[in-house]
Parts: sequence; C-alpha cells; structure tokens
Amino acid sequence: MLVYVVKRFFMTILVLLLVITFLSLLVHIVPGDPASAILGPRATPALIQKVRSAMDLDKPFYYQVGNMVLNLLHGSLGTDIITGQPISRFVFSVLPHTLILAITSLSLAVLIGIPMGVFSATHPDSWMDHLMAIISISFTTIPSYVAGLFLLLIFAVQLHTLPAMGLGKAGDTIDYIRHLILPSIALAITWIGYLARLVRTSLLEVLNEPYVRTSRSEGLSEGLIRYKYALKNALIPTIAVLGVGLGSLMGGAVFIEIIFSRPGMGLLIYNAIQIRNYPMVRSGVLIVSFLFILTNFIADLIYTFLDPRIQLNKGQS
Repeated sequence: MLVYVVKRFFMTILVLLLVITFLSLLVHIVPGDPASAILGPRATPALIQKVRSAMDLDKPFYYQVGNMVLNLLHGSLGTDIITGQPISRFVFSVLPHTLILAITSLSLAVLIGIPMGVFSATHPDSWMDHLMAIISISFTTIPSYVAGLFLLLIFAVQLHTLPAMGLGKAGDTIDYIRHLILPSIALAITWIGYLARLVRTSLLEVLNEPYVRTSRSEGLSEGLIRYKYALKNALIPTIAVLGVGLGSLMGGAVFIEIIFSRPGMGLLIYNAIQIRNYPMVRSGVLIVSFLFILTNFIADLIYTFLDPRIQLNKGQS
C-alpha cells in the first residue's frame, strides 16, 4: 500500500508539472501580445517592454516554467501585473466561495442521486424505475450552464423567488444560502443523473452475487440484505467517481459563476482573460487544476483502501 501511495504521489507531481508547462506554453500559442492588450493602443514601446518583462514574456520558455515552480516552492503565485498585489491574495479571497459551491453541489448530487439509484435497483422494471431512468438520463444530458440559464429564468426572472446574482449581503448567512441555491442545483443536475444510473447498475450487479443469494436462503430479511450488505459494496465504485466529480464540479463552477455573477475562481479567471492578465489566468487555472488532481488522488487512495481486491491486484503486479 505504501509503495502504491508513493507512486501515485510522484504521478501527481508529474501531472502538476505538465500543467505548469502547458500554462507557460499557452501564452506563446495564443495570438496577440498580453502586454499590448493590457496597456492599450496608446502605450509606448518602452512601457510595453516593461510590462512584458514583469510578466517574464521576454524570457525563454524554460525560464518561465522554472520561475513558476520556484515561486510555488516558496508558497507564492507571483504578482498581479495590474495592481502589484500578490496573486495569492486575490485567489484565496474567492477560492472558498468556489469550494463551497462545488462541495454543496456534490452533496446535493449524493443526497438525491444515490437514493434515486437505490430505489430504481430495488424496483427493477417497474413504472417508477422507467420514470427514474428518464429523469436521470435527462439530467445527465443537460449541461450545467444550460440548467443554470433555465433556473435563472424560472426562479429569478419569472417567479422572483430566489436571487439571481452575487453572494448576498456580507455577514448574512441566510442570504448567502439563498444565493447559493440556484448555482448549486444547476451544477449538481448532471451528477444527480449520473450517480443515479451508476448506483442502480452497481446495486443490481451486487444483488445477483452468490453471497446475496446465500443470505436469502439463510432467511435474512430483504431489507437487511439490500441496505446493510449489498449497498455497502455497490457504493465502492461511486466513491471512486466522487473524487472525479468534485474536480469536475470545480471546473464546471467556472461557467456557473459567470452566469450567476458569483465571485469565485471562475469569475476571477474570466475577468483576467478579458483583460489578458496572463499571470492571474495562469495562477487561477493552476489552482483549479491542482484541486482536481488532489481530489482524484485522495479518491483513488480511499477506493484502494475500501476494496481489498485492488490492493491484492497491485501486490501481485
């Protein structure tokens, strides 16, 4: 197990280095000069060169990668070219809102999707099972930004029951929660459908295992077999998916935060792209990528710990 953890750790570091390399390369691929875009058409060549130097755009590609890695090792994301303030100050001021949105959305997906899947699996081929299938497949095919627009139009514009934009009044927890409802539902809809189908398939497969049939023959109640023994094993694949889900929701939050004008990593990156603030874009994308990699790493470790068969296979390989 320890050897596997060490391998996964070094793989995680390697993926993070590849992300840093890609982000450093991106500025050379995208057409246009970020310094000229930031300063405008009236900027002097000397000022443009000064800004380019401040963003390391006049340095070789490998220097940019090395400088970014060195800054990270010192706990720094660099300096914002617009304000001269540390980028970490802006990132960590909005990151909690994005994390809250992603975690709330994942919680909604678990609380709704898993019971839907369990109900479908325990009532196979019934009209309710078919109805759940239609709902879950429909949810899976709806992009989060489309769901966000519909929810915005229905509940904020037409019914005026929920707020549409922002975070709410500062220090007002109830108002913060009200502003969180629509974005979190929009972000969770796809994963509600996906988890419902995944749990249904896994639980049906487990219910056909020999040990379940043996438990029935020994006279154990159906409820005990389904919810104490079968469901626990059926949820193991779901746990592995949840790590990917949280990382995916972090990425999806970018679009949702733009639609609902919700201050977070998505809106920070979007606004930085608008003004070609390359250091801010690079740092924002790097943080989102790091969280995605980290959640996948943790989920993989939990999955390996919960399923002894995976540990056995790794030990034999």
